[in-house]
Amino acid sequence: MRRPRRTWTPLLVIPGLLVIAGVVLYPLTTALLDSFTQPEDGQNPWVWVVDNPVYLKIIGRTVVTALIVTGMSILLGYPLAYITASARSSRVRAMLVVLIVLPFWTSALVRVFAWLILLQPDGIVESILRPFGFGGTILGSVWAPRIAMVQMLLPFMVLPMYATMKGIDPALRRAAGSLGATPLRGFVRVFLPLSLPGVGAGSLITFILSLGFYVAPGLLGSPSQAMVGQAVFTQVEMLNFGRGAALAGFLLVITLAVLVLAAAIRKLCAVTERRAA
Repeated sequence: MRRPRRTWTPLLVIPGLLVIAGVVLYPLTTALLDSFTQPEDGQNPWVWVVDNPVYLKIIGRTVVTALIVTGMSILLGYPLAYITASARSSRVRAMLVVLIVLPFWTSALVRVFAWLILLQPDGIVESILRPFGFGGTILGSVWAPRIAMVQMLLPFMVLPMYATMKGIDPALRRAAGSLGATPLRGFVRVFLPLSLPGVGAGSLITFILSLGFYVAPGLLGSPSQAMVGQAVFTQVEMLNFGRGAALAGFLLVITLAVLVLAAAIRKLCAVTERRAA
């Protein structure tokens, strides 16, 4: 009996794991240890955050902003992903995909400064909105960084949805139509449920990335509308490493909670599908 050939494929992941351990796990572990071992003024940094209503408000504002940015990205990204996946010409589809990933070719800082120019009082956006009574109210408000974040994170929402939609068999909607379903009903009952995994994946990525934004809120927002990233920078700049690490730790807890919730929802959906089958 021939012995199976030994494969060295598992060893190929070792360099990547070492990079992750050195670049991600070590700094993360160090920061978490600092949040527990470096009390400021005799107070544990985690307790300090919980007892400080200002920073609790900042954490809440960050979560709300991430939810709003995710929702806006879904509303804008779903039609774009649908049009891209439904394009009959491969050349048109490739061109749309290039347009979707085109923002990645430009630095995030450059894109934020571009929005700073567009949203300034004499900018294009203000000139368009001024006749409607919204002039001079965007830059420095909570909506300025949200608009920029949506534009910067939209590819992360569109690409997972496009990948899911591209794998949906077009014959399913034609079959629904042959059974008497209208195009709208066929979309809602057939296409939309099958595309939800892509929506979930894109939402998860967009929400998590939104939590840690620093440049856009710092340049387009105001100090009164600060997010956790700015609060962490302020504490580290003041050499309060424990408090900065505790604030970052709260973001980590929120991220882990969202991942656990997403896994639970996915498991529940899988159980429901098996029962329905």
